[in-house]
Amino acid sequence: MTHDLSQPTMVTSDKTARQIFEEVRANPARARFGFGDKLAIVNVDPQKAYTRPDLFKTAYITDPRQMEHINAISKAARSKGLPVIWTHVAYMDNAADAGVWGTRTDTPDSLQNIKYGSERTEFDDRLEIDEAVDAVYTKRMPSAFFETPLNSFLTWHKVDTVVVTGGSTSGCVRATAVDALSHGYRTIVPEECVADKHESYHFANLTDLLIKYADVVPVAEVHDAIAGYAG
Repeated sequence: MTHDLSQPTMVTSDKTARQIFEEVRANPARARFGFGDKLAIVNVDPQKAYTRPDLFKTAYITDPRQMEHINAISKAARSKGLPVIWTHVAYMDNAADAGVWGTRTDTPDSLQNIKYGSERTEFDDRLEIDEAVDAVYTKRMPSAFFETPLNSFLTWHKVDTVVVTGGSTSGCVRATAVDALSHGYRTIVPEECVADKHESYHFANLTDLLIKYADVVPVAEVHDAIAGYAG
């Protein structure tokens, strides 16, 4: 048996990434994972290096109300006794703990300059973090699960559903969502709560997450799920 390799094997389209996402969302090909018995909010890297374009070139804004939405679902979860987790990225002054990832660039806005104690590592001032009850982890790689206590923390609290917010959609949000699924969690990505530098990256990855790894939903659905939790 021979194959005609001259024929295209990949679907092509003149549609934008946003248009494709909206089509897939309107006509889902797979059943949802849905919300389970207990959720946790995992806010991935909402730190100034990525949320304050007025300060740093590495930052980006997709939904101007992103921080507001993150605060709202985190507060709602906290009020029901549901876990809220925050992560941020930081490295040693010489980036020795950045691994091979830190060798890729050496520009003024690169990983090597996200140093412990610097303004870049600080959480966005608009965020409402309750340090008395929220878990806060420093991470060095894309996924919030990689070499952090996150999985054991969620296991201890009997969490079966992870709501992922933050940025970037194509980077650390995606990596965290894929790892969440891989660890056996129902994974939810509220669209208004994630951001990226360019809409093509943002919507292409939301599409892929929706098809394979997570439920991409309006943030209102997260509020409804939290409201329905007995506490």
